[in-house]
Order: sequence, then C-alpha cells, then structure tokens
Amino acid sequence: MYSLGVRREFIARHFLIGGDWGPENYPNSHQYILELVLEGNELDGHGYLVDIVDVEKHLDDVVGYYREQMLNDKPEFSGLNPSIEHFARILATTLNERIKAPNITGLKVVLWEHASAWAAYTVKSRKSQV
Repeated sequence: MYSLGVRREFIARHFLIGGDWGPENYPNSHQYILELVLEGNELDGHGYLVDIVDVEKHLDDVVGYYREQMLNDKPEFSGLNPSIEHFARILATTLNERIKAPNITGLKVVLWEHASAWAAYTVKSRKSQV
C-alpha cells in the first residue's frame, strides 16, 4: 500500500453550540493543521500514486474557502456543532469528491486543532466502492 501526504496550516473561527463548552461557546480562532493522506495499491505509468500538483490545487482551494472564516456561517455546518470531528469529515468528503486519481483507494484527513488535539475522518474512494 502506497501513501502520499500533504499538509496545510490555516486559521479559522468558530463557536460551539448545544452545551456548556466554556470559552468555546464564544467566537474563537484555531490554528488548524490539515494532514491529507491518500492511499492506493498501484502507481501510474509515471511512478506516481497521484499528481501532487493536482492534489495541492484542490487542497489549497478547500483550505482557502475556510481560511479566516467563521465555520458557523458556512452552509455545510448548518444545524451542526462545528466540532473538529464534523470539520474533519466535511474536509475529507469534500476533498474526496474533488481528487479524481483512478488508483486512489482511500483518503484520510487528520485535522489538528492545537498541538495536543486532533480528529480524523477516512473515506473510501469511488474506485474501492465499486
């Protein structure tokens, strides 16, 4: 199994809802670190699992959409507590829809909220779901 990872850092804002979360109930920002890991069993004719330039373009587009934004105001968070777990899932499913490499069998997002806390979400690619 091959794995390829790409990482981005960005700041986004949120406030938690539906409970007494102390300071997290009020607007605050986090320095997120998004680690994207793509997996597959085969390389293409060039010896690549996936074109990293294409992956970086999609990753930069997705991160750019959230950079310096209030997560609570984004439609994908409507009715959801903007927890790190929900955010990791939203990022993973969005990136899985955008990255179209035929030999990718898995995609995982690990989202760090700070140095000692992260959440992850894994998606099986379309190829492995066929």
